[in-house]
Amino acid sequence: MRRTVVATLFLSIACGPAMAQPRAVIELFTSQGCSSCPPADKMMGNWSKDPTLIALSLPVDYWDYLGWKDTLASHSFSQRQRAYSEARGDRAVYTPQIVVDGVQHVVGSNDEEVRRAIEVAGARANVLAVPVGITSRDGSYSVTLGKTNLRGEIWLVPVERQAKVVIERGENTGQTVTYSNVARGFRKIADYDGAAATLTLKSEDVTAPGADSFVVLVQATTGGKPSEILGAAMQR
Repeated sequence: MRRTVVATLFLSIACGPAMAQPRAVIELFTSQGCSSCPPADKMMGNWSKDPTLIALSLPVDYWDYLGWKDTLASHSFSQRQRAYSEARGDRAVYTPQIVVDGVQHVVGSNDEEVRRAIEVAGARANVLAVPVGITSRDGSYSVTLGKTNLRGEIWLVPVERQAKVVIERGENTGQTVTYSNVARGFRKIADYDGAAATLTLKSEDVTAPGADSFVVLVQATTGGKPSEILGAAMQR
């Protein structure tokens, strides 16, 4: 049954090289305490292997009362999911839920719905219109942003590429679930004003407990709530 309910950086103007852009950003809101979530978590394993996508798992904490405290959950992810629903105006908050490009939500275990949502979200003019690239050198990272007429916020998301969890209580008792590209934090590092720019991040700026990669998102806001994802890149 579906369940309902400051980094150190330097900013400089830059032209930057051409950058291959993802065709979609997928955020899966999931929970170890939700019996409907393991199929979606498994599906995310496949999405995460697609180099044309950025697929993130964001475990929420609002099902912890059912008997198992999610070992990967963050309350900030629950807040992000609710903020999305408020921005859309539908108040639809459930697990497993996938939000595509910040604007389309679908049942997280329905592969066909996700594919359709990718097409619908991708047709919007501003979605993933900001070129973003990541390069590394000598223990630091350069995040290059292309020039557009858009405005947004730049977010850093440390990621654990794979986390295997043995669930000992609750609705998924006895299951071992593998989570893909688990967000291990979500922090704003700068504003994007439409100018081409380069952010230089030290290695300690992009890490978090358990993380072995990171994602950079450029996201618009509506009334202070997250909306369209304007650009994105993942350190592969």
